[in-house]
Amino acid sequence: MAVRLPRPHRFDVYLAVTGLLGGLALWAIGLGMRAAEEPIVLWAGRWPLLLPLAVMAGCELLRRAAPRTALLTGTAAIILDTLTQGSLATVLMFTDLMYAAVLYGPPESARRIPRITGLLTVVGTVVPFALWRVPEALLIGVVIGLVSYGPAATGLIVRNHRDAAEAARLRAEQTALLAELDRGQAVAAERARMARELHDMVANHLSAIAIHSTAALSLDDPDTSRQALGVIRENSVAGLAEMRRLIGILRDSSGDTEPTAAPTLDGLGALVEGARVNGLDVTLDAAPVQVPAPVELAAYRIVQESLTNALKHACPGRVAVTLARLDGSLTVAVTSPLGDRDSPRAPGSGAGLVGMRERAALLGGTFEAGPEGSPDGKVWAVRAALPVTEGDPP
Repeated sequence: MAVRLPRPHRFDVYLAVTGLLGGLALWAIGLGMRAAEEPIVLWAGRWPLLLPLAVMAGCELLRRAAPRTALLTGTAAIILDTLTQGSLATVLMFTDLMYAAVLYGPPESARRIPRITGLLTVVGTVVPFALWRVPEALLIGVVIGLVSYGPAATGLIVRNHRDAAEAARLRAEQTALLAELDRGQAVAAERARMARELHDMVANHLSAIAIHSTAALSLDDPDTSRQALGVIRENSVAGLAEMRRLIGILRDSSGDTEPTAAPTLDGLGALVEGARVNGLDVTLDAAPVQVPAPVELAAYRIVQESLTNALKHACPGRVAVTLARLDGSLTVAVTSPLGDRDSPRAPGSGAGLVGMRERAALLGGTFEAGPEGSPDGKVWAVRAALPVTEGDPP
């Protein structure tokens, strides 16, 4: 099975060609780094230095695609070049291979190569000076540092800056993603809040209109029809007023999240009176209490929706509304008779119970709704406990 070599980068090709042509130019004019008479030169003459030059130029093609392979091969080539008269182009290309191995190589290479080259620089400085005891021996360590440790340290610095920039980019992308998720959650929460407000404000009036219009159509009695039409008109006017208030809130650009004239517990009397006009037998037991505005609004809406459900579904009988402050919470209870109903019914969607449960959960409270009592005297009970101080949802 043939081994497929990685394709070199275009910039690496330019470096290899430039290094090879530069080395050939130096070779053509006879410029070497060492004299033929030096003891280290084992292969004197101009021709031997072409082999390390060609190998080093080939390694430049792999500086980015296979940096470790290129560095190992280049190290063998630089050692071979040291035994000849030497070429400056070969040395410069080796420093680039050292730099590229740290910058483009795996993380372990980026950590090990600067340490190894630093150790070689120290050894190349101390050992020759200890052996020969002449200041010129220190230049060996300087040359080793310039050829190996300097490029490796530079590559490490550049790599660290590149990694830091990449980490910053990833953090920015994550922040943008989290911001988009937060925005989506905020939009969904606002849509749910608007749906609850619209349902709680308008459903009561529309239910009364549906029930009384059905009664007027089913009874051939002018007085009953007139009375039903009066109730229908009153509820339609009130419903339109609530709709206008909600539209005004949505169009308001001041940034307020709650209505400026949000319902309060003081309005429960008018709410109960309106339910009586619509035909419910309602009693209200609510002592004056001071609670935060969100709790007050949630309690009002729960009572309003409970009366709407009683108007639509309860059989004839008394509907009891009770509010009290107990153990740091505002308790709300609405009971209505449960049984078969002969009078007209208004259709229900089930959104009312969902909205009441959501209002209680947003304040960290509890909500229950269901039948209670004995088989002979069953009632439908809605009970909520709203903490006086806002808490986290359970």
